[in-house]
Amino acid sequence: MSGDILFAATGWDSELWARKFETAAPQRKVHIYPEGITDPRINYAIVWKQAEGALAELPNLKVIFSLGAGVDHVFRDTKVPHVPVVRVVSNDLTNRMSEYVVWQVLDHHRMGMKYRTQQLSKTWAEDRAQPAAKDITVGMLGLGVLGKDAALKLKNLGFNVTGWSRSAHHIDGVLTFSGEAGLQDFLGGVDILVCLLPLTPATANIIAAPLINAMTKRGPLGAPVIINAGRGGLQNEADLLQALDEGRLSALSLDVFQQEPLPATSPFWTHPKVTLTPHCAAASDPNALVEPIIRQMAAFERGAALTNVVDLKLQY
Repeated sequence: MSGDILFAATGWDSELWARKFETAAPQRKVHIYPEGITDPRINYAIVWKQAEGALAELPNLKVIFSLGAGVDHVFRDTKVPHVPVVRVVSNDLTNRMSEYVVWQVLDHHRMGMKYRTQQLSKTWAEDRAQPAAKDITVGMLGLGVLGKDAALKLKNLGFNVTGWSRSAHHIDGVLTFSGEAGLQDFLGGVDILVCLLPLTPATANIIAAPLINAMTKRGPLGAPVIINAGRGGLQNEADLLQALDEGRLSALSLDVFQQEPLPATSPFWTHPKVTLTPHCAAASDPNALVEPIIRQMAAFERGAALTNVVDLKLQY
C-alpha cells in the first residue's frame, strides 16, 4: 500500500511541488501543511524549514525527506519525530553546486573583482601577471557528495586541490586531511578555502578568527580567499569583516548568511572585497528531485534500505 505525503516547506511553491509529486505518483495523496497534520494515512514528510511541531502529531510517519543537501533546518524543530531523515541527493543538485564553486574559484583566480572595478572607472590596465591554476591551492572544507564533486572538477581544471573532513576520505589526485589533528596543516596551505560543511552543533561558527588566523599562506593571490556556499551558521560575520579590513583575507564569496534575507544594513552589500549571492548556489528543481524521492518511497515499501540517511546523533 502506498503511503500519503505531507509537504511542509517554507518559502517554496507548495502547489507546484504537490502537483509534481501527484503526477509522478498518482496513487499517493499530497497534503500541503497545515492540512493533514494528524492524518494516519501520511507515511512521508517532505520538508524545508518546517514549522515547529509540524510533524509531531502524525501517528504513522515513517520517513522525513529534506528538500536540499542540508538538514540543519529539520533539527531546528524541537518536536521533530524520531524517524529516519533522508538527504535529497541528485546529480542536478550536485552539478549546480559544483558550477557555483568553479565559477567563484575562477573569478578569484582570474581577478574578476579587480577587472570589474577597472571597468567601472574606465581604466585600461594590461596586467598580464596572472598565476596558473596549478599555482593555486583550493582547499575543500567538507568532502561529502558536493565537496568531492567540486574537488574533482577543480582538479580537472588544473588547480592544486586539497580537502578536509571530519573522517578520513580518499580522492584520487587530492591531498586529504581529517580530524582536528589534520585541520591546521590543511588550512596552512590554502589559497582559496571553499566551505561546503553541513551545519551541526560541531561545525557552527567554525569560520571564525581561529580558522582565519590558521590560513597563513601568502601565495599568488596575496592573502587567502574564503568561499562559503554551505550554511550561514558556519560563519562569524564580524570576524570575516575584520579579517578583510586587516588584510588577513583578500576577498570573500558568500552565498549564505546568518540572517536571510540579508538585511539592507549589512556591510556585505557594499564591501569592495565581497561577492554576494542570495542563497542560490544550488537551487532544488522539482523536475530533478521528485522522481528520486518517489523511487525511495517505493523501494522502502518493498523492504529496501533507505539511502543518504542522516545520522540523527551527528545531524548530517
